[in-house]
Amino acid sequence: MRIDFFFNVEHRLHYACRVVRKARAGGKSVLAYARNADRLARFDTALWTFSALDFLPHVYADSPLAGSTPVVLSLTPGGAARDVLLNLDDEAPPEFDRWFAGFERVVEVVSRDDGDRVAARGRVKRYRTAGLVPTLHDVAGE
Repeated sequence: MRIDFFFNVEHRLHYACRVVRKARAGGKSVLAYARNADRLARFDTALWTFSALDFLPHVYADSPLAGSTPVVLSLTPGGAARDVLLNLDDEAPPEFDRWFAGFERVVEVVSRDDGDRVAARGRVKRYRTAGLVPTLHDVAGE
């Protein structure tokens, strides 16, 4: 399992849509997680509107279609295994070290916002303390 932090992004949710688009282009399934219902709802809207040329089928985890839809949005950790976990939360998920083992890759997106950057530093530290080795990618100017 690999953990990638993409930081210095202009807009967190828009960049997260790009992550989903790239994962789907590679045939990967995605679980997008955030405990903040408003943030997940904004991400849901962004997936529909960020590109006129891309269709990224997605549903919430409680939908009857979740098992057959490649992108699932969840307010709680757990659920069906996917290839990629996109953590949109400000904190590390509960029991992340055990939960992350079910994914090929974990992706974290960090904007230029000071609060977002501070929260991301906290997640990086928690992951490292647990023996995980996140890779940091500075995408400023991309």
